[in-house]
Amino acid sequence: MSKENNVYLGELLVDQKVITDEQLRLALVEQRKGDDFIGEAVVNLGFAEEHKVFSLLSEKINIPYVKLKESTIDESVIKSVPAKFAYHYKIMPIARKDNILTVTMSDPLEVATRDDLELLLGVVIDPVLARKQDILEAITRYYGVGAETLEGMKGKVTPGVKDASLSSTEEIKDLALDASVVRLVNQILIEAFQKRATDIHVEPYEDEVRIRYRIDGILCPIQVPEELKHFHHAIISRIKIMSSLNIAEKRLPQDGRIKVKISGEELNLRVSILPTPFGESVNIRLLNTNIRFGLKSLGLLEKDFNILEEMIKKPHGIILVTGPTGSGKTTTLYACLDTINDAEKKIVTIEDPIEYQLKGVTQVQIHPQIDLSFARGLRSMLRHDPDIMMVGEIRDYETAEIAVRVALTGHLVFSTLHTNDASGAVTRLLDMGVEPFLVSSSVICIVAQRLVRLICPHCKTKIPLDKSAIEELSIKWDVKSETEIFEGKGCSHCRFTGYLGRTAIYEVLVLDEEIRELILQRVSTEEIKQVALKSGIRTLRQDGWEKVIKGLTTVSEILRVTQEESD
Repeated sequence: MSKENNVYLGELLVDQKVITDEQLRLALVEQRKGDDFIGEAVVNLGFAEEHKVFSLLSEKINIPYVKLKESTIDESVIKSVPAKFAYHYKIMPIARKDNILTVTMSDPLEVATRDDLELLLGVVIDPVLARKQDILEAITRYYGVGAETLEGMKGKVTPGVKDASLSSTEEIKDLALDASVVRLVNQILIEAFQKRATDIHVEPYEDEVRIRYRIDGILCPIQVPEELKHFHHAIISRIKIMSSLNIAEKRLPQDGRIKVKISGEELNLRVSILPTPFGESVNIRLLNTNIRFGLKSLGLLEKDFNILEEMIKKPHGIILVTGPTGSGKTTTLYACLDTINDAEKKIVTIEDPIEYQLKGVTQVQIHPQIDLSFARGLRSMLRHDPDIMMVGEIRDYETAEIAVRVALTGHLVFSTLHTNDASGAVTRLLDMGVEPFLVSSSVICIVAQRLVRLICPHCKTKIPLDKSAIEELSIKWDVKSETEIFEGKGCSHCRFTGYLGRTAIYEVLVLDEEIRELILQRVSTEEIKQVALKSGIRTLRQDGWEKVIKGLTTVSEILRVTQEESD
């Protein structure tokens, strides 16, 4: 769009009191940087709501405005425009009638683009207005990640050959270094980062290659072109080259790391490769190196926050964090260490793997291949005069016993266990073979946790209080009639799930004299839990219910991540 048209349309927005003169000036400066439609700049800068801006401009230029996020497009219409044209011109076909193709454009007054498309496609273009961001998201959603790149790579696979893996290792390496494959892998990584994914799964099957992202703890299948299956081994080889792994080895599991920068953010990618009957399966864990840890950011309610803050300042003892894989245990440990980390304390950790680098903390990676285990590393750490030690996980009797004895000799020790609740950690240590008197003398605090999804703030809405849902939580709480609870209806911001982001629910158990006495008697987990409940411990479900009535999450989400609890 010409500069004059943008100025004219911008002045219309000022006349209608949608934006001010100063905001128009700033929007025009922003618009010229990317040569976008003036409406894009106004909305991106947060000066006005999308619907108000685009509806008004649509009326003034007499071109319909379409919300792509709310539209469903027929597959036959998608096939009218090759992916490479859609990506290049940033347009999205939405309807076709005879020789007239309706396409969304972020700048429908751009005559040159319309002329090019009519010449290339042999149709009459009927343009409608849509946001550029919505168009790009729709292209990815309907054509698949990297569709235009794969279209350009079709000639690099021999017709009739199912997979490029039938070529020699050298040919695969050449293809993995090809600019198109490099671009395709980069697109997968960028897409995952933009969607806030924590993991990328590339999974080969007999007739397809599936890509899934884990977003807010839930696996989400990603639309990919069917042609991706022909380049599976080239993609895997590219990932291996990036993580300095052996591209010729396809029979054994391999693990590696990649450092990348996406949108100015530095990421550590943890790569794990497994051989399967249909090729190698890859998991990539995305770790943001710029993440800030702090106890206040964990989601602890005030009572539990105060307890944990007091416990981590103790001079010695063991603090255990329990929960299943992916429940945020490592993040909690890092937050604890970051809180007490100062120049007067020597902190040493032994981990598998080291997920984040903590400034001022000595971190050690275990290597079972060379017999550097948690137990052996823990012994060596003692020779470095530490004040505080962290063991990534207590997996066996040897590690547990050493950790206990280290705590009894005047050190503060942090570690994790895989148990369902806080009281179960005691039984787990006893089952490993640690003597009851050692457990009762060393462990000072146990924190159980789970991650729950947060209600999307953009589509959050009040819902009627369902007493049956409260009963299903199995907690004895007086629920007042005016108690408000919420849920997310689903919108484009949360991919229509109703959830955006995560927080944790906690169960914090401090071992008092009564519980220590029970440990010496080797009582069951349930007996310890009942005593803890009488002393005022808040269970995972009770903590979850607190977050429900605070409007942070939903009852169904608490039920999803917690096991059934007794009253």
